Amino acid sequence: MSAHHLLMIEDDARLAQMVGEYLGQNGLKLSHCGDGLSGLAALQEPDPQALPDLVILDLMLPDIDGLEVCRRIRALPGLAAQVPVLMLTAKGDPMDRVIGLEIGADDYLPKPFEPRELLARIRAILRRQGQGAPAAAASQALRFGSLEIDRDARTVTVSGQPCELTSYQFDLLVALAERAGRVLSREQIMEAVRGRELEAFDRSIDVHMGRIRAAIEVDPKAPKRILTVRGVGYVFAKQQD
Repeated sequence: MSAHHLLMIEDDARLAQMVGEYLGQNGLKLSHCGDGLSGLAALQEPDPQALPDLVILDLMLPDIDGLEVCRRIRALPGLAAQVPVLMLTAKGDPMDRVIGLEIGADDYLPKPFEPRELLARIRAILRRQGQGAPAAAASQALRFGSLEIDRDARTVTVSGQPCELTSYQFDLLVALAERAGRVLSREQIMEAVRGRELEAFDRSIDVHMGRIRAAIEVDPKAPKRILTVRGVGYVFAKQQD
């Protein structure tokens, strides 16, 4: 089995080299682009097989910032728009992390970071991508009124219209939908998708839920599918339209 191919968009060539060497020692292949525009060009491959399995995206780039790069990635045609994005952000700048998640990043990691934590985050995202055959019990689509969640194709539609979700948001939605009617805490949701541990005061789940609601709800400000249970977490409604 070939190694996973990652793309790092980072203007610090020395850091990219160090990350590439470390990931290479752990069975991952890394390509590097030094600015946002060249990184976007690398994602516009006509052959889907040439796309990276994940993008490591720095927020501070010399031409266009990482937030704009992330926006443009999510606007690319075809499978390129679905490539997971791990965003590198400045330490102590939580608003950039929130904005990054809102515009489509799957996860974030503050700089400076430990290589082992970067590797753990990468592996968690790749795991969520559904490597390996799905379980037989999970092979059928979930349907709730006009909402359909196809776990095999990893697609979501409402009244036949596709909904744009990141890989992580798709997994969060599936975790809730499979447990429809059960109130889940944020910790239980994070555990269900086998992601990173919930950090103190981490707003990422709430940000992702907002994005999911924007994609699947008729009125995200008055949700009918994903309901907030104040002081506890979230519940996916069994009865829908």
